[in-house]
Amino acid sequence: MRASGPGGQNVNKVSTAVELRFDVAHSPSLPEPVRRRLIALAGNRVTQDGILILTAREHRTQEANRAEARMRLDELIARAEVVPKRRRASRPTLGSKLRRLNDKSQRSSAKKLRGRPSDD
Repeated sequence: MRASGPGGQNVNKVSTAVELRFDVAHSPSLPEPVRRRLIALAGNRVTQDGILILTAREHRTQEANRAEARMRLDELIARAEVVPKRRRASRPTLGSKLRRLNDKSQRSSAKKLRGRPSDD
């Protein structure tokens, strides 16, 4: 397809842009969890039919744009293969609770000193 960008008059004559289409929904090489993460990562670049569309038009040659599109697809799949760590719920330690309460009481007493002196 034709590309915008660098190349001058060459851009108007030569079709150097590349549109890579990858069928995520029906690919036998992708496990189901990776497929779900890939669709989530790709966002609006995936059609309702489950086809991922990547467009590369940065370079002047079609070969370079093809390589760029393939590299981006590889990076997306590699990111989708990483299983996110599950967050484990944790509780504050006793020491951190005591430090928080101590700091809170010190702040409170400092603020009390800022007020008007009492009539005592």
